[in-house]
Amino acid sequence: MFVLIIGGDGFCGWPTTMHLSKAGYQVAIVDNLSRRRIDEELGEFPLTPIRSLDQRLSTWKEMTGATIPQFEFNVAIEYDKLLSTIQLLNPDVIIHYAELKSAPYSMRSSYHKRLTVSHNINATNNILCAIVESGLDIHLIHLGTTGVYGYGNEGAAIPEGYLNVKIGDVETEILHPAYPGSIYHVTKVNDEMLFYYYNKNDKIRITDLHQGIVWGTSTKETESHEDFINRFDYGGDYGTVLNRFLMQAAVGHPLTVYGTGGQTRAFIHLRDSVNCVRLAIENPPAEGERVKIFNQTTESHRVIDLAEKIRDIFGAEIRYYEDPRLEAKENELDIKRENFMDVGLEPITLNDGLLKEIVSIASKYKDRCDKSKIISTSVWRKGMKIDLEGSTEKK
Repeated sequence: MFVLIIGGDGFCGWPTTMHLSKAGYQVAIVDNLSRRRIDEELGEFPLTPIRSLDQRLSTWKEMTGATIPQFEFNVAIEYDKLLSTIQLLNPDVIIHYAELKSAPYSMRSSYHKRLTVSHNINATNNILCAIVESGLDIHLIHLGTTGVYGYGNEGAAIPEGYLNVKIGDVETEILHPAYPGSIYHVTKVNDEMLFYYYNKNDKIRITDLHQGIVWGTSTKETESHEDFINRFDYGGDYGTVLNRFLMQAAVGHPLTVYGTGGQTRAFIHLRDSVNCVRLAIENPPAEGERVKIFNQTTESHRVIDLAEKIRDIFGAEIRYYEDPRLEAKENELDIKRENFMDVGLEPITLNDGLLKEIVSIASKYKDRCDKSKIISTSVWRKGMKIDLEGSTEKK
């Protein structure tokens, strides 16, 4: 089976590429390396020293004998290259990671809002158009986000994509109402509509993975050679909350809790994220089936509970900062996740050993940390305070 991974150089894309190649899939990568250029733009580089994609793939071939072709172009604007690559490779599966994946980055300025909308929506639509124009029967797997559901206190479990409703005397299922909390999340909601349309109109087989916040940075494959080290983002725009806390504990920075810390979020370990993609490949939608939606998450936690756990293990200080987002101070989150369990996922859940493993990685590379990049400076509305000092009191 041939798998084309669009966005295969990124935080989730690179581990997935190696995992699938090792599992025996033929794999190719399309990536315009824009995530590396964003590092340059922000002056915010990964804590870990990541190698070039050329070096990664060369070493992978030396170690495994597997050649992974790479194509460097922007799928959001270079449609003809995208179509010709799909026609050349004739993939059975396309995995779509090729979106700007940061809510704070999408809110930095009007430029970043427009960039996120233009890139993400055009990338998704171009991939769908190219599949249709190619005439090939391709299964599209998209990395989405649980953030499309929002974080309101609904009092009911969030289903996997579809909600049972009654309109008059008619019972039916609709996509769960969307409550995006950033421009980034708006683009993910738009993806849902594009998938719905192309699935209905052109019968494309689509799986949409509504992923929680990823924690952890490594897999068995990334640990097998220094050239395969995955990126460890820790800054205010691209660092994810649990990884950020663990890095802060390693470098002696206070844990940055925004607001009260009462926000509850869904989480998944990177190794499970990679395994979920493989399970999605192995369990495709049938011909004519509606868009298949999985909630790709294994557990939910309050931010303050995570901070207190890390404080207790590593002796870190907790500090509270003004929340740069417009969000509820506290929320509950009950999210269903049976679909992946039903096809064999054995989830990795939060445990002290894995937390210490991540702190060990952060400690090894702590000299690469630029502490001036730790505090989030992207705000949701013009005029909101950027809190660089914080306090010991909840905000």
